[in-house]
Amino acid sequence: MEIQKTEQIQENLIHKDMTMGEILQKFPATAEVMMNHGLHCVGCHVATWETLEQGIIGHGGNSEQIESLVRDMNEFVKNQKFSDNKDIALTSRAAEKLKEILKQHSKKTGLKIEVLEGGCAGFSYNFTLVDAPKEEEITIEQLGVKIYIDDDSLSHINGAKIDYIEALQGAGFKVSNPKAVSTCGCGQSFS
Repeated sequence: MEIQKTEQIQENLIHKDMTMGEILQKFPATAEVMMNHGLHCVGCHVATWETLEQGIIGHGGNSEQIESLVRDMNEFVKNQKFSDNKDIALTSRAAEKLKEILKQHSKKTGLKIEVLEGGCAGFSYNFTLVDAPKEEEITIEQLGVKIYIDDDSLSHINGAKIDYIEALQGAGFKVSNPKAVSTCGCGQSFS
């Protein structure tokens, strides 16, 4: 029985014994799937140390609801489409949202990403629409959009995946950064 459980955990990216904090750090866009299943606290007051199972049971859920949510979250993650860029990979949803935003600001040509010192965990992400890149910035083109970033910022988030999510507490670009040792509750600051 234990071997089957271990194999199932390895097969799935997300399992019921993962903490909410771990899930939201690795797969921030799954917040939408959780909200679709009635787990609405993921946008504001999530107890990050609770397991997914504890969170659902704490909201009156049962084992069938846990299995359904885990299945839907894993399906969502497996179907997410990212660009194949090795430096910074955008999801197709993030690229489409950026295209939509750029249409509203016709003089802007792309998204500048900066990693700044500060924030509650040491560094923070800054996203700005710009007319053109600065001389020292690299241009990363993917999925029909341009990202501008300087070498120092890129060194902090190289290999990151960026998605666009909509949650109860607002919408925005979310970074899944493999170089982050820890993140704060807001998801905009890391160390």
